[in-house]
Amino acid sequence: MPVRHTETLDLAVSVNHIAVIGDSYTTGGDLGGLGSNGWTIRAWQWLTQQGVHISADVAAEGGAGYGTRGNRGSVFEDLTADAVKPDDVLVVFFGSRNDQGVDPTQLSILAWGTYQLARRTAPKAQFLVIGPPWPTADPPEAVLRIRDALRYQAGAAGATFIDPIAAGWFVGRPDLIGKDGVHPTDAGHAYMADMIAPLIRAQLS
Repeated sequence: MPVRHTETLDLAVSVNHIAVIGDSYTTGGDLGGLGSNGWTIRAWQWLTQQGVHISADVAAEGGAGYGTRGNRGSVFEDLTADAVKPDDVLVVFFGSRNDQGVDPTQLSILAWGTYQLARRTAPKAQFLVIGPPWPTADPPEAVLRIRDALRYQAGAAGATFIDPIAAGWFVGRPDLIGKDGVHPTDAGHAYMADMIAPLIRAQLS
């Protein structure tokens, strides 16, 4: 199920407006991460405890990627157009393993176009690009090519790039991934929040 909503915590203080673009790892689903169990809500709660207050436009769609249309027909560029606002101070892109069937050169071009759209819309925003995670230590070559293309384009866009594959996210933690071998459980979303919230805080400091 796609996610397009605004999440705001504690507007009584200075608020950081951010946008999050993602796939099913951000929407959550039947195996985990729905509602308050999702990594985004958990991350905002942690940040609030650290004195960092967030108003986030989250646009995520299961099955979507930079070059792969999701279950409602969107690619990341469409979600970027939907979520990113001129006053955003940070745009987070997360994923996507869904681009395994996309030609690497085409993927690179599409990522470039997506980041350029975000830059035109939010010229003062920092960019945080998180590549595709993989639950085992031996991701397929297609996923590594996605990672490499996104790392290159993130660098060209002046973004901070995070590589969950190199960092070993989920590796050796079968409790974090659902029975389909793909989607995170509630525990997996809590884990992603633990990983991503400090990255967001570093961008906003």
